Amino acid sequence: MKAAWLGIFAALLAGCAGLASPAPKRIAAIVTEYRHNAHADVIVGRLVESHTLDGKGEFPNLKLASLYTDQVPSNDTSRALMKQHDIPIYDKIEDALTLGTGKLAVDGVLLVAEHGKYLKNETGNVIWPKRQMFEAITKVFRDSKTSVPVFCDKHLADNWGDVKWFHQTARELKVPLMAGSSLPVLWRKPPVDVKSDAKLTQMVAISYHTLDAYGFHAIEMVQCLAERRAGGETGVRQVRCLAGDAVWEAVDDGVIDEELLQAAVVPLDSSPVKRLKKSLVELAKKPTAMIIDYRDGFRASILTLNGAASEWSVAWHEGGDIKATLFWTQKARPFMHFTHLLKGIEAMFHTGKPTWPAERTLYTSAILDAALISLKRGGEKVPTPYLDIPYQSSWNWRQPPSPPPGRPIRGK
Repeated sequence: MKAAWLGIFAALLAGCAGLASPAPKRIAAIVTEYRHNAHADVIVGRLVESHTLDGKGEFPNLKLASLYTDQVPSNDTSRALMKQHDIPIYDKIEDALTLGTGKLAVDGVLLVAEHGKYLKNETGNVIWPKRQMFEAITKVFRDSKTSVPVFCDKHLADNWGDVKWFHQTARELKVPLMAGSSLPVLWRKPPVDVKSDAKLTQMVAISYHTLDAYGFHAIEMVQCLAERRAGGETGVRQVRCLAGDAVWEAVDDGVIDEELLQAAVVPLDSSPVKRLKKSLVELAKKPTAMIIDYRDGFRASILTLNGAASEWSVAWHEGGDIKATLFWTQKARPFMHFTHLLKGIEAMFHTGKPTWPAERTLYTSAILDAALISLKRGGEKVPTPYLDIPYQSSWNWRQPPSPPPGRPIRGK
């Protein structure tokens, strides 16, 4: 009898051991610059300072093994922070991935090329050094004859040629690749999503700030919804970007669904259009509208309405009804929406499988490039025959837990 109980006890211990958390994955961070509240700080910083960025919150099951910064501004915070936590900073990307051993020595790579002083291309898109960084990363993969997952913050590149190269290189080397914005994982007010296989005809979104920076976020917001429609993603036929009075003319002519535009205003929480008794036309002095025509007939329009809006929202027709929601961000440190972005990244680093489809950001990067080309050409339609890459998304959004109260932003 005693032997039997000992056997059961041993089995229970073995089962408990099987439930233990896996070892943290060693991560190399390759960033443009690291300063207070920059993307490197609020993404990479969570590996060092917890999800609340003060060392008191939950930590991801990831260990920052090394850091490379392309630029070191006068307000850099990486040197002091990494010294405090005994994390090496390398002068070369290759060394950050090999830890000076000559062979790949990390389990994943965070590529955060956002913020810093870089030139813009002819359409106004910042030329972040993402291709050069990924070339250096993949050189280590080639030399080591193995690869590890890579997450690229925001878009893949500022032009279609580099976007295509990025995607094809990852496929060639079998690199688990994921990229994108935090918007798809945000809180939604109300908490609604496009039903899987829903028949969609039109969608209208409201955005703010600049097209190259925040316009990309808005495209990601739209695409994470649109990819769920019946038939999945089948491609984009053309993109155009209107400006000024042409935006309101497109609304009047029915090119942009006015009913959906008004519906997208409803969930806005703190935007001027909700506080002031003025119309969108009165408040938005320099509007732009990206109009995305998909190959299956679906159309998405994204209006940037500075002066009227300071939030992201979206509305769409589904099953005879109109659905609309606000994509809410925590606009104060610790910016907890980055926690939920990082949780998706962490899952990929542990499983080796992208949490959401890499094709999503292939599309959003290319759409932004085409929109900026159109804007430069006075609203001309830009055909996108190269965006005929079908994909199905199995990713499902979940409403995140309520964030802790935001704190004032220091050092802005």
